[in-house]
Amino acid sequence: MAPKVLISDSLSDAAVQIFKDRGIEVDFQPNLGKDKDKLAEVIGKYDGLAIRSATKVTEKILAAAENLKVVGRAGIGTDNIDKDAASKKGVIVMNTPFGNMITTAEHAIAMMFAVARQIPEASASTHAGKWEKSKFMGVELTGKTLGVIGAGNIGGIVCDRARGLKMKVVAYDPYLSNKKADKMGVEKVELDELLARADFITLHVPYTESTANILSKENIAKTKKGVRIINCARGGLVDEEALAEALKSGHVAGAAFDVFKEEPATENPLFNLPNVVCTPHLGAATTEAQENVALQVAEQMANYLLTGAVENALNMPSVTAEEAKVMGPWLTLAGHLGSFIGQMTDEPIRAINILYDGSVGAMNLDALNCGVVAGIMKRANPDVNMVSAPVVAREKGIQISTTNQDKSGVFDGYVKVTVVTSKRERSVAGTVFSDGKPRFIQIKGINVDAEIGQHMLYTTNNDVPGIIGLLGNTMGKGGVNIANFTLGRNEAGGEAIALLYVDDAIPAEVLKTLESTGMFNQVKPLEFAVN
Repeated sequence: MAPKVLISDSLSDAAVQIFKDRGIEVDFQPNLGKDKDKLAEVIGKYDGLAIRSATKVTEKILAAAENLKVVGRAGIGTDNIDKDAASKKGVIVMNTPFGNMITTAEHAIAMMFAVARQIPEASASTHAGKWEKSKFMGVELTGKTLGVIGAGNIGGIVCDRARGLKMKVVAYDPYLSNKKADKMGVEKVELDELLARADFITLHVPYTESTANILSKENIAKTKKGVRIINCARGGLVDEEALAEALKSGHVAGAAFDVFKEEPATENPLFNLPNVVCTPHLGAATTEAQENVALQVAEQMANYLLTGAVENALNMPSVTAEEAKVMGPWLTLAGHLGSFIGQMTDEPIRAINILYDGSVGAMNLDALNCGVVAGIMKRANPDVNMVSAPVVAREKGIQISTTNQDKSGVFDGYVKVTVVTSKRERSVAGTVFSDGKPRFIQIKGINVDAEIGQHMLYTTNNDVPGIIGLLGNTMGKGGVNIANFTLGRNEAGGEAIALLYVDDAIPAEVLKTLESTGMFNQVKPLEFAVN
């Protein structure tokens, strides 16, 4: 059966045709996104949802989306999509980060000119038949210092254009390396230094916990007197009430805003203040950009639904169509390896070391790394996904290293994950068999062959007779059915492990019974996300 896609916002006819040409059934209802109840009523029929900014993909909508596999946003911003809920639901969220970069950057430059020369007010005054030439004294951009908060794709273009205007450019961006800053011809600085030095400040960061109110009342007070502030990125990055006060006091000489904390913005503290330029979220509003993002999102969604290729996804790494054919089971394995380690580790992790042996080393290791790290992080943060996991790990100071080696054992390829804490190292290895199913093949250096199920029990003990019978009898008396039973040991009489795959979650009483025997060094129930 052909995939079905709903387009609930306005998209170009060419984008609609892309879906049709690829054999995808498409339902074009450009006004449906504004009716959240109707959208929730019909969304269950569709495999894909293509939107702009009008459609709000809420937790309620996602709960009703029984068959939904992908949401594609024609544009950069995804504030209108509940990405956490989408990740939990297994729905990929894609955007089109490159289709409107130039358009948005140009709008920021245009707004900077507008506020520097008071163009909107001067135009309105002249249209009104006034000739107030002396009233609209402006400032030049040449020689001024521009502070760019966020020097990524759009911010980088703004930096380039500003340098062409002979401005001095300083940039604050935690992810900007010194080498990249030198190549861009900008000076990398900390935020406080940027605030103190900049004649103009422009923001180009997403709205996140760390960027919300990045220009707070306190930070606005740190700015240079006479500064002009431009925001064409996201509402909520600037404390609008504090900025209004600073404009009234004269500390801030002007502001130009295309985005607002509440949109549509029919009321705002910045409205009707002198030398404040406001536009209704026009950053991406050019003919070229609208067509580009529409075509791009249609291609991306079609590629995913037909081939499994993931491009510009926000909640998982990108994987090409070719990679998707062979990587699926290995990505599942990566998550299981990480999940095992995460569930077994109680103390803070200092480092994660991932070894790729044999054929798996030729795959997309970035995606596999993210799968491993996400699996580890989920115990402490169930909402983490393959995109956010490496960031969370980095924020916690966890060092992640990857080793790639030629085939060294009986398996064509395998993955081994080791975590390092202040107390110990713990490792687990796995492979994918020819049937496409992941297996654990080594735990703590002990070789095993364990099928992975949703509910499992891991035990360690000194290698003595009677353990198999004890486990089997206790599980049987507790009403727990064993689907698979794997044993392993280093040497006779040494440390031994058991890994049981059972049909249902193990009752707490059964675990207590095992612990009370004194025969086990560790009794640990495990849960894995198995389709």
